Amino acid sequence: MDDKLLLEAINQTMPFGKYAGRKLLQLPEPYLVWFHSKGFPEGKLGQQLALMYEIKLNGLEEMLAPLLVPKQ
Repeated sequence: MDDKLLLEAINQTMPFGKYAGRKLLQLPEPYLVWFHSKGFPEGKLGQQLALMYEIKLNGLEEMLAPLLVPKQ
């Protein structure tokens, strides 16, 4: 995986729903599990959400947390 794509994905802001405004890496795992069972949205956001699901499933969230860019 391209490092730039990973950084972009973890710092992407959720554009809709209950967790709108949160960075994708900060989404709760149950929310990502729900998306996994119902189907991720089409396109880039869906790919990024699927990646966040895999990151959380494999316990990598803490390792990537230092890469979050603070809100400005």
